[in-house]
Amino acid sequence: MAGKKKSSTKTKTQDKPVSLPPASDDAANGAAPASSSPAPAPQGNFEGPPTKNPTSSYLTGSDPEISGDGTDVIKSDGYLEPHREYFGQRFAHFKRWVRDIELSEGGIEKFSRGYEDFGLHITPAGVRYREWAPGAREASLVGDFNNWDVAANPMARNDYGVWEVVVPNGADGQVAIPHGSHIKVTFVTSNGQRVYRLPAWSRYVTQDLSKSPIYEAVFYNPPQRYKFKHQCVVPSDDLCIYEAHVGISSPEGRVATFKEFTQNVLPMIKDLGYNAVQLMAVMEHAYYASFGYQVTSFFAPSSRYGEPDDLRELLDTAHGMGIAVFLDVVHSHACNNVDDGLNQFDGTDHCYFHEGERGRHELWNSRLFNYGHHEVTRFLLSNLRYWIEEFGFDGFRFDGVTSMMYKHHGIAYGFSGHYDEYFTGNTDEEAVVYLMLANYMCHKLYPGFVTIAEDVSGMPALCRPVHEGGVGFDYRLTMSVPDMWIKMLKETRDEDWDMTHIAHQLTNRRYQERAITYCESHDQALVGDKTLAFWLMDKQMYTHMSDLTPLTPVVDRGIALHKLIRLVTCGLGGEGYLTFEGNEFGHPEWLDFPREGNGSSFHYARRQFNLVHDEMLRYKYLYRFDRAMVRLERRFHWLSAHDQWVTLKHNDDKVLAFERGGLAWIFNFHPCNSYADYRIGVAWAGKYTVVLCSDDPEFLGHGRVDPAVEHFSTPMEWNGRPNYIQVYLPARTAIVLQHD
Repeated sequence: MAGKKKSSTKTKTQDKPVSLPPASDDAANGAAPASSSPAPAPQGNFEGPPTKNPTSSYLTGSDPEISGDGTDVIKSDGYLEPHREYFGQRFAHFKRWVRDIELSEGGIEKFSRGYEDFGLHITPAGVRYREWAPGAREASLVGDFNNWDVAANPMARNDYGVWEVVVPNGADGQVAIPHGSHIKVTFVTSNGQRVYRLPAWSRYVTQDLSKSPIYEAVFYNPPQRYKFKHQCVVPSDDLCIYEAHVGISSPEGRVATFKEFTQNVLPMIKDLGYNAVQLMAVMEHAYYASFGYQVTSFFAPSSRYGEPDDLRELLDTAHGMGIAVFLDVVHSHACNNVDDGLNQFDGTDHCYFHEGERGRHELWNSRLFNYGHHEVTRFLLSNLRYWIEEFGFDGFRFDGVTSMMYKHHGIAYGFSGHYDEYFTGNTDEEAVVYLMLANYMCHKLYPGFVTIAEDVSGMPALCRPVHEGGVGFDYRLTMSVPDMWIKMLKETRDEDWDMTHIAHQLTNRRYQERAITYCESHDQALVGDKTLAFWLMDKQMYTHMSDLTPLTPVVDRGIALHKLIRLVTCGLGGEGYLTFEGNEFGHPEWLDFPREGNGSSFHYARRQFNLVHDEMLRYKYLYRFDRAMVRLERRFHWLSAHDQWVTLKHNDDKVLAFERGGLAWIFNFHPCNSYADYRIGVAWAGKYTVVLCSDDPEFLGHGRVDPAVEHFSTPMEWNGRPNYIQVYLPARTAIVLQHD
């Protein structure tokens, strides 16, 4: 088990019989029955044989996660009361899933270990291969090991559409399939056609673009396996996340590797003070320019960056630094590829996906999972367990949650926030219940595990616990915040910035539902947009970012606002904070992957870390400020504090002030006005000292604030607070003060 993560997990076994389910609750939940061609799943509720675990927590009612009726979410939001029946029905649907899994599989812990049963496994007798392909009439395992002979290793099918074969080991005990061998499964479909596919549970697939863009499955069994040295990390309640893409993590115009990220980027993340790294585009994807969002092999780390053991080393090294590692999980859709993906896997249009229009995303040109099917749910939940158990991931960012939760997938749909938009026929209940199962499993088996939802809809109760009737995520992303900053920089003059609007957007999040806030992520950097720094300074980033050149008004403004935007977002915007790699030091330009439209260029598919390491360039000042900000959060833990209070929103003065984490935060966004003895109401009486100032020369500020000055409160109500202090507040400056 990766990094000895504490869980309810038992010792893993290499060769145990697969537990095959009878029909589940809904028609779509049933596994395919035995026949020469696929047949409809049985209808009705499952009433099958006695449970394999008569003392299970489900049947005895001892599991608090499933003992209620799913309406407790209404206690924290009375506006949900008209939808009480909806929440009760949704929770009952979730409980039926837990019940069916308990009865047919022995519980979700066993059910989610499908990666130990399916795919290729080395056993004392030989290499065993199992695959679910209910639509196939014949199946064979082929590869280098048997000269691609379809008759050499035919597979036998059971009543549930699961095919199996054991390739015998050699007489001397040598493993039947050599490490590095190319392999495929070949099916004869229901119409008699022979097709070749990559095993759905492949753990390592490679691509040789000099020959073909199609991936090849590789039997991965190196003579020496990576051994974990460190315990996994329980993520902090004050999450500061460094979002990263391994492939672009080099100044050079090429695909970077896991090992390079481990050696070069992790130490920088540690130095900055971030306590979590979020890895994007890890699950294998055929098209590099998709940013990992066209997954072809769900159990395979992308071979572009190295071997699976290289990823294990990356996580282990991060854990040794005290850094948690999150995986970007793409369960919202799958690549449309047939030859090296899951599409038409067994020759049918469905198998893992809905059939017809419901199984296709019209904008993404991808396939949509049938979340109501027993075997599809086994595949997806086992996929989550695999990344935790085999690599040691400490959290997941679920991509495309909005697309999953709604039948319209959010396409051309504007959410107004009216609750009827969430709890009517628009919602895909099968997908929502799958997400509840996923969160239930992750949190039940791995206490402290973190799940984050990428959702633009604002679904109420998305981040409330499953036992209350919520979907169970720990955090959602505040996706409106970066949109606000980009829109303001594009359309609004500095002197017209609205302090009330900024404060509202940063604090407009659901009560008791935590959020990860950010100024910009990979979305804002992708082609078609620019980084915040580039919006602020544009072409002068090419000519005036050297300390040897004059500090122009454009660069002075850009660096000042870059600091203020990041600090106010981190201070007021959520219960966690995220940055995308390179943006912390003002990475220029945008992000664009090699593709036909740009001549397959890597010029913009890289992170120019060399800029921050060049002492002659001004990027170092932004790096220093980001480091000071994140380290200050590590010291005062404002992200997990509950004492947030906006004290002042003065549009004429362009001053915004608030309290959080026992600190007083004061921002002057005015482009030219500085204020002497500016009065700010505060909650705490006593002495105040500066702990961070954006105008410090260390951050390329002008040094207009003396950090040694002590400010003493006056016991007089101001801004609705019992005391006030007076400070010097220069233009485009932020000051954070602590009190004694």
